[in-house]
Amino acid sequence: MRILRAADYRVMPWKNGGGTTTEIAVSPDGAGLDDFDWRVSMARVETSGPFSSFSGVDRTLSVLEGEGIVLDVAGRPPERMTAASRPFSFPADQPTSAALIAGPITDLNVMTRRGRMLHQVERLAISTPVEIRTDAGSTFILCHAGHAIFPGTAPIRLGPLDTLLLGPDAAVLRVQPEPDAILFVIRIIGAA
Repeated sequence: MRILRAADYRVMPWKNGGGTTTEIAVSPDGAGLDDFDWRVSMARVETSGPFSSFSGVDRTLSVLEGEGIVLDVAGRPPERMTAASRPFSFPADQPTSAALIAGPITDLNVMTRRGRMLHQVERLAISTPVEIRTDAGSTFILCHAGHAIFPGTAPIRLGPLDTLLLGPDAAVLRVQPEPDAILFVIRIIGAA
């Protein structure tokens, strides 16, 4: 179990140079944009335009802040996304462009190398304690809004944009919102 604090995340340029991304975690440690197995990050999108292409990568995007975005992924109908939308998954190597709905947004990106890793992203708005199931691989719990408390002999408290990283040995984790919280649960496992 590891606590990743928002103040410690690494800020770096987008692959296409059009903005900056805040890297929460990457595997293997220190991997670059072309050789990661998986990557969890946030990006500030200031203008409409094309997304960076990542060959052989699957991607899930969620809107964290702002009015929203319309994603146009080749071969699919446009996808309108707001902060209340379910996470949206698409191949990161398909031509993709984005149109901002009304001003800049911040998004959450989860990317895994196709054939090596799989991922799932779930958005949870909670007002009462819940139990979160973890999987065989890595599970991230990102506190997007509010605070999340994980009770125990040494309670853990996550503030906005802090993340708890759990390994495969934790089966179920109880979380209490304070007062309410929005969490993103990200599960990453090896491809079969």
